[in-house]
Amino acid sequence: MTDAAALDDPQSTFSGTREVDPRYRLDEAALDAWMGANVAGYAGPLTVRQFKGGQSNPTYELTTPTAAYVLRRKPPGALLPSAHAVDREFTVISALHAQGFPVARPHALCTDEGVIGSMFYVMDKVEGRVLWDLKLPGMTPDQRRAIYDAQVDTLAALHHFEPEAIGLGDYGKPGNYFARQVGRWTKQYQASETHPIPDMDRLIAFLPQGLPPEGPTRIVHGDFRLDNMILAPDAPEVRAVLDWELSTLGDPMADFSYLLIAWAIPATLRNGLAGADLNALGIPSVEETVARYAEKTGAAPPTNLDWLFAYNLFRLAAICQGIAGRVRDGTAASAHARTMAAQVEPLAAGAWSFAKKAGA
Repeated sequence: MTDAAALDDPQSTFSGTREVDPRYRLDEAALDAWMGANVAGYAGPLTVRQFKGGQSNPTYELTTPTAAYVLRRKPPGALLPSAHAVDREFTVISALHAQGFPVARPHALCTDEGVIGSMFYVMDKVEGRVLWDLKLPGMTPDQRRAIYDAQVDTLAALHHFEPEAIGLGDYGKPGNYFARQVGRWTKQYQASETHPIPDMDRLIAFLPQGLPPEGPTRIVHGDFRLDNMILAPDAPEVRAVLDWELSTLGDPMADFSYLLIAWAIPATLRNGLAGADLNALGIPSVEETVARYAEKTGAAPPTNLDWLFAYNLFRLAAICQGIAGRVRDGTAASAHARTMAAQVEPLAAGAWSFAKKAGA
């Protein structure tokens, strides 16, 4: 999911901040007052900029003379049911931060839409690298492998947590995870549908027929990938996992198989590895990645990757269709939203190709 500029130089396209989009301007005086009352140690004056990356919830850099914070908010306007759940993000990162898992330190949640126009929360800004191109240009093979190993190890660490043991027992419904997710994304897709897409209709009919065996209930991130992590500036260490909007309780294999679809997406895209010379790059193969995750978690390797890939690409298509709906409605949060919206049909076609391998 990219455009020409992002493909040429995704690191500069998506990294850093810009002036706040006029559609998402904040009442900075009201925010300053709220920060003073709710964030320990806060002292203005406050400077606000918007991050370039991020498609769903507008995200801002808040800087003062002595500290830097990040604000995540719901977009204003009409939204899909259950989408943009920044309150859930705040809940999960609060629980995980208390366990020492790499997330930004959360400060406070504001449910009063009168402050800046929608619900938001504030957390620390974590310094480090966000890597936007999976081929990791400019690095050595050893550096690439170490980063990929750290990515898998972090996901395995997340999936070790028993939700009830860390106060997240009611963060989602137990059981029937894939059936519920197929139903959820079918409804989200249909709520945002702009024109008929036959492959999506075929997937909606097929996916419920081949549901995988049920795994343990764990915290699933929902969008676990390299560019949703901050790495240390000079080491293969994950400092923070970002963007928990889609997190819930569910089957950890959903997260892991989502990570693996990068190996099925063409390497001509920044978020794809298919066709790349992985051995020369030093990037682990799918088989090596599966083996490492199994070693770290004790989980059996998946035997139904074709269905899992079809499901994940269907889900991505539904997410992009939601962005298409928001482009239509004028509430999309990113300059790259139109490009994202244009990916619905290619993603659906890719999903259907895996569905056919899975027996459709």
